[in-house]
Amino acid sequence: MPRRSKGARLWLRPAVTDPSTGAVVENAVWVIRDGSAFRRTGCAESDLAGAEQALAAYIQARHQPDRARDRDPHQIEIADVLLIYIADVVANHARPKESKGRIAALERYWGGRKLSEVSGRTCRDYAKKRGSAAAARRELEELRAAINHHRREGLCSQVVEVVLPAKGGSRERWLTRSEAARLLWAAYSYREVQKGVETDKRSRRHIARFILVALYTGTRAAAICGACFEPGKDRGWIDLDRGVFYRRGEGVRETKKRTPPIRIPDRLLAHLRRWKARGIAINFAVEFGGEPVTRITKAFNSSAREAGLNAAYHAEDHLPAGKRTARRDVTPHVLRHTAVTWAMQNRADPEEADGYFGMTAETRRRVYQHHHPDFQAGVAAAVTRSPAAQLPHRNDRDKRGRDAPKSAVVAELHQGDRQ
Repeated sequence: MPRRSKGARLWLRPAVTDPSTGAVVENAVWVIRDGSAFRRTGCAESDLAGAEQALAAYIQARHQPDRARDRDPHQIEIADVLLIYIADVVANHARPKESKGRIAALERYWGGRKLSEVSGRTCRDYAKKRGSAAAARRELEELRAAINHHRREGLCSQVVEVVLPAKGGSRERWLTRSEAARLLWAAYSYREVQKGVETDKRSRRHIARFILVALYTGTRAAAICGACFEPGKDRGWIDLDRGVFYRRGEGVRETKKRTPPIRIPDRLLAHLRRWKARGIAINFAVEFGGEPVTRITKAFNSSAREAGLNAAYHAEDHLPAGKRTARRDVTPHVLRHTAVTWAMQNRADPEEADGYFGMTAETRRRVYQHHHPDFQAGVAAAVTRSPAAQLPHRNDRDKRGRDAPKSAVVAELHQGDRQ
């Protein structure tokens, strides 16, 4: 019986070395393997995300999914389910490239399988092979969304359940004032090193501006990096005259990651106006060479390391991503946690904080409320307070009624009982 095809998948082709000298002739690269055919992705070993996107594009280009209605799960290829999801839904996602990267990771395991093979066992096996429970959960959530869309389109006759790994706990990490100051100074004072010599080129000043905006507003990284100083349909903008940060463009749909307009704190507004007046930030709050910065992760992580943060993680930077055991402690998103935590510590009104930071009341109560100085203060005081004098129950007799002499009839009845 012929072996079942595994479908198109990624394969890391090992580096080629010179047998005589041992020198590397060609570095390791990701290759798309589809049966006996191989296709180069042009992505190095470290660029797994780019390789996954190349795989997703390859699968979408070579195959048209079957859209026959009301089929049994045993007849449906999971690859078809994912392709239909890409065509119908992913284009409308806020970050379609990231969604396609997750789908490419799913394709490597599920591509050659039928929809009927989705079970608790196979989902747990996928999570185990994936290595990271958090990544596996997010990717299986994408698979669940694809399967649900497929069924809602009337293409599957049965409900197929995806079993997710347990959800990890919320991040508790936030920066103290001194840690934030060290991080800001590390980014602001950094000088680029060329050929082992420190130059006067300060190439991380934009990271310092990002840190300030994030700490003062608690805004997510994508919204900060996209914010300009003029109104736009596809990006947020900062009104320097009125002091309002419109974190979502007019043409951008709202998602669960809510981005309502907020008032800019006076200190930050003074910084922004100065940056604009001096030409430090001409068109965008965070820009490099006059152009918007789309990703700040690499420079931010370097600044965090130089500030004495993330030391345990960076000790394993030489290992592949799936082999690292330490978790990066301080990421750009930690600045949002820090802003909310500082607001709670300074007795911000909880309901106003919900609107300002674009979070739900449930998230605030679960993750941040315990930082508020008045957190459960009433209950804690009630537990330790001396008990108050008890009031008589309304059905109890008052003191005068209890002490009044019994009537002669009642006294005689009691006398009879005693005899």
